[in-house]
Amino acid sequence: MRSIIAVSLVAALAGCATTRTDLPTQSSVDLSKYAGTWYEQARLPNRFQDDCASDVQADYVLREDGTLGVTNQCKKANGETKVATAQGRLNPSVQPPDPAKLQVRFAPAWTSWLPWVWGNYWIIKLAGDYEYSLVGTPDREYLWVLTREKDADQARVDDLLDYARTQGFAVDKMVRQ
Repeated sequence: MRSIIAVSLVAALAGCATTRTDLPTQSSVDLSKYAGTWYEQARLPNRFQDDCASDVQADYVLREDGTLGVTNQCKKANGETKVATAQGRLNPSVQPPDPAKLQVRFAPAWTSWLPWVWGNYWIIKLAGDYEYSLVGTPDREYLWVLTREKDADQARVDDLLDYARTQGFAVDKMVRQ
């Protein structure tokens, strides 16, 4: 009986320690089309955006070496602009390489060799001709709805959120812009 309990406990703990990878992503992503400016319409709350009150946007530049230059910015409640820069790359643990499964690093470049400075950035679904993007992480902790226009069609945003719900995201907790 003790061995059954021990095996069950080890299995449960191992399940908690693994990253979920069952999140479907958009097929055939073209990063040159994805590059450009995106405006946040909604997000799951996260600590690094706690002070973002409005005007959240992300700018992606596809570099010659295949990496992405990332600049995120938002307006804080006091009117100041907060800016964060990062590097994006294809997730090296995904074979064959999949441009929908990216990683982003906001830490200094000299830390690039450390695996834990890279966070997942998965393009889950695109709508229109790269006009709407649903981005999240396979552990379902982070989720964003991004659009090319500041004033997006809320019905299309809601459609993406409905899809995210079917994939196990807590969309009822979303913060809308």
